[in-house]
Amino acid sequence: MEEPVKTQAEILEKLKISALNPMQEEALQTIPNTQNTILLSPTGTGKTLAFALPLIDSLDPECEAIQALILVPSRELAIQIEQVIRSMGSGYKVNAVYGGRAVSKDKIDLKHAPAILIGTPGRIDDHFSNERVNMDSIKTLVLDEFDKSLEVGFEYEMRGIIKDLTALNKRILTSATQGVEIPDFVGMKQPTVIDYLGTKVSKLAIKLVISPDKSKLTTLLELLNHLGNQQGIIFCNLKDSIQTVSDFLRKHRIAHGCFNGGMEQKDRERALIKFRNGTYPLLIATDLAARGIDVPEMAFIIHYELPIHKEEFIHRNGRTARVSAKGTAYVLKWKDQLLPEFMEVNEVADISTQATKKPTYWETLFISGGRKDKISKGDIAGLFFKQGHINKDQLGIIELKQDCAFVSVPVNIAEDLVAKLNNVRLKKKKVRVYVV
Repeated sequence: MEEPVKTQAEILEKLKISALNPMQEEALQTIPNTQNTILLSPTGTGKTLAFALPLIDSLDPECEAIQALILVPSRELAIQIEQVIRSMGSGYKVNAVYGGRAVSKDKIDLKHAPAILIGTPGRIDDHFSNERVNMDSIKTLVLDEFDKSLEVGFEYEMRGIIKDLTALNKRILTSATQGVEIPDFVGMKQPTVIDYLGTKVSKLAIKLVISPDKSKLTTLLELLNHLGNQQGIIFCNLKDSIQTVSDFLRKHRIAHGCFNGGMEQKDRERALIKFRNGTYPLLIATDLAARGIDVPEMAFIIHYELPIHKEEFIHRNGRTARVSAKGTAYVLKWKDQLLPEFMEVNEVADISTQATKKPTYWETLFISGGRKDKISKGDIAGLFFKQGHINKDQLGIIELKQDCAFVSVPVNIAEDLVAKLNNVRLKKKKVRVYVV
């Protein structure tokens, strides 16, 4: 146990949630009383909280072994779920393990077994095979974004993991896609299905933007100037395309981050952090960013390159107009290009007007201390107020990691804060502070 166990009411109060949505309410009623549950709901509707609340409620505070395993298709989703469950302050230890992270870090985290273990099938399988963790007490299995795990080729590892979970008595499977085929090895016998895929009233507008030239870059620039300072994702199919778009936007001094599977994990994480805190108003990404990552509500997405399959189109569009907000998906096509059959876009966007573009307000600072140094967000805020001499409006989002932290501050005072705070003591640790 990390701290006294909190009740569901205390967790919701900590998260500042006054009421759950209907999908979460139904999950909370169903999951505790059902051995096998399939939860279908669109991206951005709070599925993590929907399964995490009953999961935490089912844990035994006296047990010092792993009690629940959450398998996910990507590192980003593992990190996101870990952050969500940690923010709940349940009192139970939770850890995420995934490929691209040093195994030595995993070993340190797993030395004292978490109650909830989150991970990608490849890394979990590696830990299980090398007997670094005890599986005997795992009673609950969550397969989040299950269809994506199969799609990216994790069936072999998942089959092996599930076969070895001998104490398993509860399975929860989630997806944002209809018609998921569940192989027999999952053991989902007579599941109860909670289906909210058809109930979302879409506030998504899909508009066509026609480019006179094949490269579409000039038209993309016109569209971005029309949209102004709104936040959004530009989707490409290939890493090379991302590089082309990035070079072009950099030439025109438009701040942005890049996100694709060929990047180092650290660089991908930092791109998402800077996108979340407003340092980057734009993210140029492959379909890796279409689901399973924690990003803010955004006004638009742009299909710079057209998706090949309908599923990709749906998931990309699901990044905007989430929950109850409005959003627009812009389909950028060359005038002679044919649209795929699954794209029914009739409205042509008028992008002739230009919005007033303001310079990026936020910059991101790195701090070389984190949770393992017993540093809290409050400690970091105190440091910036007392020794940085800034006011509350000048302190942006703080993201606290295990061994470091990221803080957004106004661009015009970032270097001054580095000069004031680099090599000062935070708690008992001397920390480095620099612009990311």
